[in-house]
Amino acid sequence: MRREARSTKGVHPRPRCQDRITSQHGFLIAKGDEVSLGVALEWLAVAAPWAIRIGALIVVPFRRSPAATQSWLLLFFVAPWLGLVLYLAIGRPSHPRWRRRRVAQLWPIIDRAVSSIDRVARPAELPLVQASAASLVSGIGRMPLLQGNEVDFLTDYDATIDLLVEDIGHAEDHVHLLFYIFATDATGQKVIAALRQAALRGVRCRVLVDAIGSRTWAARIERELRPAGVEVHEMLPIRVLGRTTRFDLRNHRKIAIIDGRTGYTGSQNIIDSDQGWGWPNREVMVRVRGPVVGELQAVFVADWFLETEKELTDGHLYPPAEDAGSSLGQVLPSGPDLEHGGIDELFVALIHSARERVLISTPYFVPSEPLLQALQVAILKGAEVHLLLSGRSDHPFVHLAQQSYYSELLSAGAVIHLFQPGFLHAKHMSIDEAVAVVGSSNVDMRSFALNSEINLVLYDREATLTLRQIERSRLEQSVPLRASDWERRNLARKCAENVARLFSPLL
Repeated sequence: MRREARSTKGVHPRPRCQDRITSQHGFLIAKGDEVSLGVALEWLAVAAPWAIRIGALIVVPFRRSPAATQSWLLLFFVAPWLGLVLYLAIGRPSHPRWRRRRVAQLWPIIDRAVSSIDRVARPAELPLVQASAASLVSGIGRMPLLQGNEVDFLTDYDATIDLLVEDIGHAEDHVHLLFYIFATDATGQKVIAALRQAALRGVRCRVLVDAIGSRTWAARIERELRPAGVEVHEMLPIRVLGRTTRFDLRNHRKIAIIDGRTGYTGSQNIIDSDQGWGWPNREVMVRVRGPVVGELQAVFVADWFLETEKELTDGHLYPPAEDAGSSLGQVLPSGPDLEHGGIDELFVALIHSARERVLISTPYFVPSEPLLQALQVAILKGAEVHLLLSGRSDHPFVHLAQQSYYSELLSAGAVIHLFQPGFLHAKHMSIDEAVAVVGSSNVDMRSFALNSEINLVLYDREATLTLRQIERSRLEQSVPLRASDWERRNLARKCAENVARLFSPLL
């Protein structure tokens, strides 16, 4: 029989081998034009991560500390795409170009402000350790050493707010407030009411709040204060459209100035002491009178200009300085806007100068390598090193990174005190009986490189001994950490600490 031809109607012929390519990753490419797309996808999946890693090796180390470089490169090699996104967002601790241009106009404003302040002391007349620190502070923040100041240390949280409210109530010319957190809770309402009353009687009131730190309350603060005539601005706002700034570069300062004669700075924000954690905050603030108030004013004027492009030139911003006391003081502003040095360099220099005793109080202790080495060297020289840290933390990952340093500090001879009754949010340092530092700076990379901070440096024995009394009281409320107890923590905890430490330069 004759074999009949099989009909091919409705049957699709099998693609020829040159029209069908299966990649090694299992992708079926059926047409010539699609081959190039498949190759591109394959390159994107395999080659692009290595291109990102190699690029990171070239770019990341540029003008960056070895520790930060290692952390970034680790992230790039483990998760290249995540590393790229984060690096583009927060890789460089600098503001956008438009803000840097504004910062370039800042120094003449600060210089004019500082030139209005008298009672300038000469560091050369101080003992060598204090003179060296005063010169370093001047080099970083361009603020001179000033004599004739009165300094009161404040540790009662609610009493500090009440005293600030009372000072605002007595204001005659102006009130300037700059706070990272300004809430509208019961504490915030006290200050808001005092500002409204002051503005209604003709006092010029200006308020700066950080856009992230006060994001929950900023809109309400403006609604409540602006109708009374109080000028309110958010610092470093984040906008979808228009000029914006990086979300991680924050103004962390706490400053209050009343009539240019009374000033406040330290660690305390304007918010209830118990912020929902069940742990009331423990703080240290200073209330100052005398020439150093003019330096706090100069920092406020500079920050006001950065947010508004308006230079404050009121005639009563810098009243003639009076000898209010015997303290020698100096204000140190720090942050990404300053090109030369930061608060970490002062901390390291002061620790190296210690002969008898160093005490550091901070809620977040994630030191740089130079600071860690300075503490170890101070111990080797015979100085006592005490770290007064909070036994509780509101940032678990940061706390893990902090705890990763405990073993080597304890083995070196440092004494770690864990404060128990509440959350120790105070930030201060004392060196021997010679130097005291009180302000907004934590001992971590965020305060060292990312945040705008403010600190008051005092160079007299009386102020240092007063701060040491506060330290002594809080040491009595703390539990010393024993090395034998600490080393008994489980392996999982140690691993978590080590992972957190790898990324500590990025925290």
